Amino acid sequence: MIVKSLTDVIGSQDHATGDGWESRRLLLARDGLGYSLHDTLVIEGQTLDLKYKNHVETNYCIAGEGTVKNVETGEVFPLSAGTIYVLDRHERHILTATKGDLRLVCVFTPALSGEETHDADGGYAAAD
Repeated sequence: MIVKSLTDVIGSQDHATGDGWESRRLLLARDGLGYSLHDTLVIEGQTLDLKYKNHVETNYCIAGEGTVKNVETGEVFPLSAGTIYVLDRHERHILTATKGDLRLVCVFTPALSGEETHDADGGYAAAD
């Protein structure tokens, strides 16, 4: 059994921050589950241009409001608490927090190690 608290992660090596975002990485590859679980904040007013070509990401919004744009199709979807979106085709997307900090529970497959940094495309390298 694995039991962790968000307070265990905040301020630790598993608390990643960047320009306008934070990822509190609750479960990582080292936990041996085949997926990783993150509590992510996108700060109000921030826009992130992302494309995870090596990972499938599922996102469940639990707070704030924003939009996610599928760059390939031009479709823009509103996000608010209770909305889920899945990047099942590795879509390039633009995520914007419009009202309050956008808080997302994110699942990545394959699991992230926690050592990744965003590349030029806004994604992560393939897992080893």
